[in-house]
Amino acid sequence: MAAEQPDRTLSESGEFAVIDRLVAGRRLPASVLLGPGDDAAVVASPDGRTVVCTDMLVEHRHFRLDWSTPHDVGRKSIAQNAADIEAMGARTTAFVVGFGAPGDTVTEHAVELADGMWHEAGLLGAAIVGGDLVAAPQWVISVAALGDLDGRDPVRRAGARPGDIVAVAGDLGRSEAGYQVRLHGAGGFEALRRRHLVPEPPYGQGAAAARAGATSMTDVSDGLLADLGHVAAASGVGIDVSLAGLAVDVDAVAAAAAAVGADPRQWVLGGGEDHALVATFPVAPPPGWRVIGTVLERAPASVTVDGAAWAGKPGWESF
Repeated sequence: MAAEQPDRTLSESGEFAVIDRLVAGRRLPASVLLGPGDDAAVVASPDGRTVVCTDMLVEHRHFRLDWSTPHDVGRKSIAQNAADIEAMGARTTAFVVGFGAPGDTVTEHAVELADGMWHEAGLLGAAIVGGDLVAAPQWVISVAALGDLDGRDPVRRAGARPGDIVAVAGDLGRSEAGYQVRLHGAGGFEALRRRHLVPEPPYGQGAAAARAGATSMTDVSDGLLADLGHVAAASGVGIDVSLAGLAVDVDAVAAAAAAVGADPRQWVLGGGEDHALVATFPVAPPPGWRVIGTVLERAPASVTVDGAAWAGKPGWESF
């Protein structure tokens, strides 16, 4: 797009000119054998198996453009998909992106979105290898991520055993804290506000957990208790979470919670979109992980906090 036309819209630019702008000059890793520009891309899969996941972000539901820059939204869309690949114990290799937006969207905003996606993918040594661009009433971003297991078995939700240790890599409660202080208009807390806009998954820790013998794993997208509930149900076990093990997280959001009259424990236990990883191990977890609970023999499967049911919400619900 010419520099003298910074306000040119998607409709004015045209689909293929915009696509050319989005992919021009991007550097592709060696694992991408054929990148954007043909009917499909070709990505190497050294393991012989490909881990695949997909997720969507819808404007006004998952992000607000009066809070987030397009670059922020791009980073978030890649991070939340990469976290799912990490949760399988795999290494992210590539992303395919579908983007819908109104025709009067400024083309430069779509470029900023793509820049954010490429920035986040670059943190993983991965790339955007293709996608689609369509007209839509609001911004809708659909991302599919590909990953490689590097010869290991996938780490599933089903596999936790009584006696296992429950551990987490990454932070909890920060995204919910950032959301709540923005929603309530509380001043300050810029680091928490930022963490709501752009999550920071613990990249590389999924593979580290797999190498250390993790028996189950998931990413914390909906809330710690909700996501551990999926592990408990899939494994047929009970899980007890220790608040003492989460003290560092509670302390990190306590001042923000006090500012808006909330319980910081709820944000840590039921807040989503931090995209931390939580896993179970038969032995001590590897470096970068901290113990937060234990797996119990219990029927029916359930999750408790310090031995009792949690009275608050376990996490986010899409509907």
